[in-house]
Amino acid sequence: MHMKKVLPLFLAVILIAGSFAACGSADANQPQEEEGTAEMIIDFGDIPEEEMVPLADTPAIGTMLMPSAPGTNVKKNDKTLIDASNTADGYVMIKWTAGGTAAIKVLITGPSKVTYTYNLKKDGTFETFPLSDGSGAYSVGVYKNISGSQYSTEFTTSLDVKLKDAYAPFLRPNQYVNYTAQTLCVKKAAELVAGVSTTLGKVEKVYDHVIKNFTYDKQLAATVQSGYLPVLDTVWNKKSGICFDYAAIVTAMLRSQNIPTKPVVGYTGQAYHAWISVYSSETGWVESVIYFNGSEWKLMDPTFASSGSSSESIMKYIGDGKNYSAKYLY
Repeated sequence: MHMKKVLPLFLAVILIAGSFAACGSADANQPQEEEGTAEMIIDFGDIPEEEMVPLADTPAIGTMLMPSAPGTNVKKNDKTLIDASNTADGYVMIKWTAGGTAAIKVLITGPSKVTYTYNLKKDGTFETFPLSDGSGAYSVGVYKNISGSQYSTEFTTSLDVKLKDAYAPFLRPNQYVNYTAQTLCVKKAAELVAGVSTTLGKVEKVYDHVIKNFTYDKQLAATVQSGYLPVLDTVWNKKSGICFDYAAIVTAMLRSQNIPTKPVVGYTGQAYHAWISVYSSETGWVESVIYFNGSEWKLMDPTFASSGSSSESIMKYIGDGKNYSAKYLY
């Protein structure tokens, strides 16, 4: 990662803009040779490294809303298997089955033509990828490193996604927000919201707890390497982290309570940064807000609110939506 381009506000969470052409669907139960396994070389050197995002392990299935791969809609060849059984719930699960040591990447492009770039594990286990771009045509490609920044095309396919609702992609864990029912912050969320009946009340409890008990980790911000991902229990025990950590902790706590939550990635000034957007039946999607002071919502930025000790000046800054520019939703 070229750290000189990134201020210590948010690190390792930016994706790339681009597009892939969507193509027709194929038989779900047969190897999909016709779906794009013809040799094609992609040069990932054209993508700024700080805008390429590796992902965490797929969380285990638990009692909450969790991803699964039932195999009712499968697209595959001899190297890749894509389980698209639950696209209506806003995700696909992908695994690399050919082993080896070469780096593997996944590119997913949705209807807005923004391309998300991920790393894929090589151990033959599924990883979960969100379809956060809404309903519409998606293209999915899997690529293997062959030399330097060059990758060969191993498999491509298309998906026709019809979400159950607009917030379906924001209710389950994924590689950015990796939790189970046993994750410490998830257990704490259940404790904090016990007896609270409204969504907004639950959001306030969780948010207030995080900004009052966590501090910004300046040392981590100065030394973090490309590929960093929050391990939520580690972050919870340290009670400190960078923007990525704050966003992942709050999102896990709220999603585990079935509150749709988007980690939002974009810019504050010239720096990459992350904040939160939540959904409630009372308000719909609350975009560009973070906390409720009893009469109004302010911009939802747990990192700034915590590191700035919720001072008048920092709250004025995060309360002004003009200081923020969203690019990606997770």
